[in-house]
Amino acid sequence: MDFISRLHTKTLDAHPQHLAVKKILSAALEAADPAKSVQKVLFQKDGFLQIKGQSFQLERIDNIYLVAFGKAAPAMAFATSEILGDSLSDGIVVSKYATDHDLGNLSFHIAGHPAPNEKSLIAGKAILELLSQSGKNDLILFLISGGGSALIIDPIENISLHDLQELTSLLLGNGVPVGKINTLRRALSRIKGGGLAKAAHPAKIASLILSDVVNSPLEAIASGPTLPNPTTNADALAILKKYNLLNKVSANIITALEKAEQDKRNFPESQNLIVGSIRISAKAARDKAIQEGFKTQILTTSLQGEAAEKGKELARHLLATNERPLCLIVGGETTVSLGDSPGHGGRNQEVALAAVKILAGQKNIMLITLATDGDDGPTDAAGAVVTGETLERAKILGLDLDIHLHEHNAYPFFDALGDLLKPGPTGTNVNDLVFLFAY
Repeated sequence: MDFISRLHTKTLDAHPQHLAVKKILSAALEAADPAKSVQKVLFQKDGFLQIKGQSFQLERIDNIYLVAFGKAAPAMAFATSEILGDSLSDGIVVSKYATDHDLGNLSFHIAGHPAPNEKSLIAGKAILELLSQSGKNDLILFLISGGGSALIIDPIENISLHDLQELTSLLLGNGVPVGKINTLRRALSRIKGGGLAKAAHPAKIASLILSDVVNSPLEAIASGPTLPNPTTNADALAILKKYNLLNKVSANIITALEKAEQDKRNFPESQNLIVGSIRISAKAARDKAIQEGFKTQILTTSLQGEAAEKGKELARHLLATNERPLCLIVGGETTVSLGDSPGHGGRNQEVALAAVKILAGQKNIMLITLATDGDDGPTDAAGAVVTGETLERAKILGLDLDIHLHEHNAYPFFDALGDLLKPGPTGTNVNDLVFLFAY
C-alpha cells in the first residue's frame, strides 16, 4: 500500500522536501505490510504447505485452523486464506478495527485495545473453544501481531475483567515498560505465556509473528501465547513492588500471584517465525532516504525510556550533526509516566513535544514521530511534526509549551498547529519511528 497520500500536516505539506519525506515514511510503513510479510514465508507447492523451510504434507493433515489476533490480523489472515484456499478448515480473526478484507467464512471479532474489554474476553474464549476441537493430525496457524495482549483474554480463576482493566490502566499510567507489563499479563492468563500452545496440543503448531516489541523477544510479543513463560509470579510481584502498585491493584491479583505456579515442563513443540519488525521498516526507510539523496543513518531500533527525555536527547543529537542533507532514523518504544496529570496524547506526540523548545529558532531542520499502527496511545494521531518555527507559531496562538509538557497534553498543542500526523489505521504494527531531518 502507498501511504504517501495519507501523510499530511500543515508544516509537512508546505515544506519544499515534503514529497521526499513522505516517500521515506511511506517506505517504512510499506515494509511492515502484513500480507507481504506472510507471503514471504508461507506458500503451497506440490501438495505441501511450506512455512520457511518446514513442510507439511496436506493429505496427511485433517484440518488447518487459522487463529489471527492483533492490529495486523485481518491483513495477515486474508493473505493466509488466499494461500491456503480450500485447505483452510476454519478460523478466528480478532483486531481493534473493522476491516475491508474479505475474510470469507472466518469468524471476525473487534475487541478492546489498549485495555481489554468484554469483547476481548468473548474473543479469547472463542479461540480456546476452537482449539479444543483440534487433534493430533491438525495444523494450527497462529498469526500474531501487536495489540494481541489486550485483544484476546481469558484470565485465570478469580481474576475478573475489571481487575485486568484496572491493572492495565495502572501499568500504562505509571510508565511501566511493555516487557514488564507482559510479565503481569502472562501470570494472570490462560492464553498468554504459552497458553494457546497448550490449548492447541496435540495439534501441530506454527506461528507467524509481526513484532511490535523492541528487539523482538518472542515471549513478549502479544505476551507470548505460543511460547513457554520465561518469568514467574515472583517476577510479577517484584514489578508491582518496584512501581509502588502493590496497594493499588486488586487484592485478587495479589492473591493469585502469591499462589504456586503450574508446572512449566513438557511444553508443546511449535514453530515461531518473526515475519516483520521495526528493524525491517527502518532499513526500508534508510534505503529510500539514500535514494532520495540524504546522508542517512539508523541510530537505533531499540529506543526505550521516558518519551520526554528521549525527545530532548534526539533533538540535541540532530543539532549536533553537521552533515546535510541528513536523515537520521530511530526505532523503538518509549513510555510516559502520567502521574497526576493525564492529558491527551501518546508517547510519540510527547517525544515531539519535548523536542520543540530545543529545536526552536533552528533553520532547515525537522523532527517527525510516527506510530506504525497509525494511532498513538488513545488518539487518532500517529505522531507529530516539529520544526524550528513550531514554538514561535505556538506562542502566537497563545499555547504554553511548558504547561502542555507538564500535563502530558501534546495532542491539543499539535492539533492547534495543524501538525498532528493522521494517516489512519495502517493495518500493521511494528513499534514507533522518529525521523530527524536537516537540509
